[in-house]
Amino acid sequence: MIIGISPLVDFAFKLMLGSPQHSGVTIHFLNSILSNQPVITHVEILNPFLGKQSDDDKLSVLDILATDEHGRLLNIEMQTSLPSGMSQRLAYYVSTVYVSQLHEGNPYTELRPAISICVLTQSMFPESRELHLDFRLRESASGLILTDDLQIHLLQLNNLRVTAENVYHALPAERWAYFLQNADRLMPEEVCRIFPDEEIAEAAGVLEMISQSPEQLMLYNARLKFQRDEEARLTQARLEGEARG
Repeated sequence: MIIGISPLVDFAFKLMLGSPQHSGVTIHFLNSILSNQPVITHVEILNPFLGKQSDDDKLSVLDILATDEHGRLLNIEMQTSLPSGMSQRLAYYVSTVYVSQLHEGNPYTELRPAISICVLTQSMFPESRELHLDFRLRESASGLILTDDLQIHLLQLNNLRVTAENVYHALPAERWAYFLQNADRLMPEEVCRIFPDEEIAEAAGVLEMISQSPEQLMLYNARLKFQRDEEARLTQARLEGEARG
């Protein structure tokens, strides 16, 4: 039987990558995206998934905030739409995370990098065919780096060129992108066959648990409906704007 739960729904995404019980999945994902940076062996989830506390609570499942043994602050989020001001939003959030570390009397040298990873189901930059885009503060002509303390990484899923036949030997970031796009249509035994990573198999197990828990499945379906309604609203707004010229 197929897994039937998509990690592109933010409820499943956060449960999969934001649970302290499955920190190995989070570490593997982070190292796959930040492949040319210090290797992460430990993370602490700073906003762990706690779920819905009562029927009156509103579901607020937005992102995952963690820190690693290097002191870096790491934010992971999923976006299935491209709302207005997305570039500014990404810059604002990573800057907010960065400055939140500095308290009165502390020197600037104590600031640790703030890194945001945003998984996109649509291309934010259609002119680029790259799966992974890495933005930092650099001098435009020479490429001279001012600082690596502020980083925004985009994973543009619809630029993935990997297939089921070659995903086993693909780069780790490509394997994660393929899993994120296709997990709901895979069977657990397929995951173990086409991916060499135990952590991706563990991630598939988290998605399976959602399908087997009535409470979690209810919350998943609520977020799925919310995302579909939001996408429909944005599409309608775009069509109305085009009609007005």
